[in-house]
Amino acid sequence: MKALLIGGTGNISLPVTRKLLADGWQVTLMNRGGRNALVPGVEALVCDVRDEGAMREALRGRTFDAVAQFIAYKPEEVARDIRLFSGATRQYLFVSTASAYQKPPRNALVTESTPLSNPYWQYSRDKIACERLLEEARDKAVFPMTIVRPSHTYGPGALPLAVKGKGGVWQVVERILGRKPVLIPGDGTSLWTVTWSEDFAAGFAGLMGNDHAVGEAVHITSDEALTWNQIYRILSEALERPFLPCHVPSDLLSGAKDYDYTGGLLGDKANCAVFDNAKLKRLVPGFAARIRFDQGVRLSLDYLRERPELQVKDPPFDAFCDGVVRAMQKAEEDIAAL
Repeated sequence: MKALLIGGTGNISLPVTRKLLADGWQVTLMNRGGRNALVPGVEALVCDVRDEGAMREALRGRTFDAVAQFIAYKPEEVARDIRLFSGATRQYLFVSTASAYQKPPRNALVTESTPLSNPYWQYSRDKIACERLLEEARDKAVFPMTIVRPSHTYGPGALPLAVKGKGGVWQVVERILGRKPVLIPGDGTSLWTVTWSEDFAAGFAGLMGNDHAVGEAVHITSDEALTWNQIYRILSEALERPFLPCHVPSDLLSGAKDYDYTGGLLGDKANCAVFDNAKLKRLVPGFAARIRFDQGVRLSLDYLRERPELQVKDPPFDAFCDGVVRAMQKAEEDIAAL
């Protein structure tokens, strides 16, 4: 079986590449080539995927059993892929996002039939537009598409945080290590689903080359729903530090001058996200997420500790957190004095 992965070396796509190789697929990656050394055994088509002419030349005369698109975010990019891969693949898998589901949610349990609507986040609306284009191509031109919606997927060096700065996750780790409060949206009791990247890869690989998945949309998540309080408490325990939350209303955080939290919070993490994975389990019999968050967070932290180059300090974000903590403490004092 021959697979083309557009991307193939990112947070969720690298484990997919490795899983396919382990399963005996012949894997070709199309990307700029910066991280392909991480997956020996793949064929690399080094190409600027924003250049349709260059892509067409690189793909000339090639056909694939499955093409997986990990780095398309705009409908015009999907329209390009429909032109390039019509008649050249038995299946085209588009990686969308679970943030496309209705926000705020009307029902607690998310299924693939949950409406797609996100007035808070342009990223999600663009992904919805991509999905609509693929559905139209499926219905009008029998384009063999499969839509995959990951939720919050994390892996080595990544941590599923509700609020972080522009420098990444390490400054939050440093705050916990320094016994400083961490910012948690709302009261921290909304449920959130996190998925280890290798578990996502097992589900994704099971959809590739799967005739029953053609024409379908399916999300891939674990069945482990945790509150944000639990997520940060487990992280604090893994760091052997006390859990020190600072709960902040999400709409207040979304008003921050130097940080754009509107999409990521009001359009995503501030909402409950609990998923029904029955459809995935029908399509991929035996699928189960095997890494619990308390296990995955330690694997991720070990990876960070071993790589000083990933331990990026972010003083502006640290100062922002300190300011929010002071503001919330003052608000508590003012309310208590009423």
